[in-house]
Amino acid sequence: MSPREKRTTRRRSVPRSVLPADIRVQNRVLAFFLSLSLLFLSGCTYLFFKPGKEFVSDAATQLHAPEDVYFSSADGVMLHGWFFKARGTAQGTILVCHGNVENVSTHVKSDLWLIDAGYDLFIFDYRGYGRSEGTAEVKGVNLDAAAALETLLARRPPVEKVIVFGKSLGGAVAVYTVANSPHKDRVEALVLDSAFSSYRRIAREKIADSILGWPLQYPLSLLVNNRYSPEDNIKKLSPVPVLIIHGSEDEIVPQHHSRILYDAALEPKELWELSLRGHVKAGTDEATRTKLLNYLGSLPGK
Repeated sequence: MSPREKRTTRRRSVPRSVLPADIRVQNRVLAFFLSLSLLFLSGCTYLFFKPGKEFVSDAATQLHAPEDVYFSSADGVMLHGWFFKARGTAQGTILVCHGNVENVSTHVKSDLWLIDAGYDLFIFDYRGYGRSEGTAEVKGVNLDAAAALETLLARRPPVEKVIVFGKSLGGAVAVYTVANSPHKDRVEALVLDSAFSSYRRIAREKIADSILGWPLQYPLSLLVNNRYSPEDNIKKLSPVPVLIIHGSEDEIVPQHHSRILYDAALEPKELWELSLRGHVKAGTDEATRTKLLNYLGSLPGK
């Protein structure tokens, strides 16, 4: 047999199923399912929580003189937040529950205008974020928001009424916190910007974004802890007024989530569906800012 015939024979003897291209495809599929398994066995922590520990220095924030506030959650986790005094005479006090990424040092930049408009403001980091200790997970961050509300109400001089402002993930946290708080009568209003309606629903939608994940969206989403679902808790808010804001071109949390929340809520309630591109953009639009200040100024007791 010639050398050429020997090479041909060896090449044909390699099974088709173990050729390098097939191995790469198999490895990608295996990696996908392994990633999904790890993701959901961990309670979807990565899907909902992407904390940052590094603080970003910002001159505008420092000009507003943030006061460091350290306080404990109900399970003993030490948390950190910033309290800002209003410019001029205070019109009210706002508690901010921020979104799922980074920490207060980046989120507060979009809230400085509220301080300039005359509102005291307290923004805090959930466990695992910024200078707060612990590791973020659904039950824990809801404990943290409850502790933040209690800490704010206990300040001296006393804070009689609080407006709670929840954004994205913070909207879901804020709904559960206010709806189940023993201090609900001291919450003047709840404002939600780009909130999702259900942990399980948003997880299912994100899984379905992948071709490989689409057939698994329902069984995998059932693994998500939905006990703290805003859709299930928002009806308990009444008589606290709730304002729900959502941009029409939000690719992170689609606008239909806010419609679901609005339908589930009891009066008094409002839904503002805005022609805005992006996620959590209400505070970047001048017309929406003015409308929001008018809304806050019209609340009972103002």
